[in-house]
Amino acid sequence: MLSDLVSEIEPGRCAIVVDQSLPVGRAANAAAVIALTMGKIHPELAGVDLIDGSGLAHPGLIPIGISVLGATAEELKALREKATSREISVVDFPIQGQQTNDYSAFGSAVALVETKELSYVGVGLYGSRKVVGKIVGKFGFLK
Repeated sequence: MLSDLVSEIEPGRCAIVVDQSLPVGRAANAAAVIALTMGKIHPELAGVDLIDGSGLAHPGLIPIGISVLGATAEELKALREKATSREISVVDFPIQGQQTNDYSAFGSAVALVETKELSYVGVGLYGSRKVVGKIVGKFGFLK
């Protein structure tokens, strides 16, 4: 049964925090890019396929959900720094990624900026429910 399979997954939390000043399309893009990358790092996050009443299979979705929260650009930098010092997975999306659609140019632009000077359009976290909750607890849902 699906509920049995969900309970086998270690309780964790996945959250994506996006720059709340982004236009809706860019915020959705940031969340999607981060989610896809987190799924690459943690393929186990995808649940079992769902079978509808007609017997058609639908690809498995993340059974623990993903909170999409909003923060200021400054808060994102601090959140990322705090998160990278914990034992959780962190996916950051530097602002340069939304300034070009050329991945090579994106990489070249990021290479020119030291880590402490990077700005982010979003940061994704996955790990212990308690640890992730402490880091993102003050942020509300993206509006």
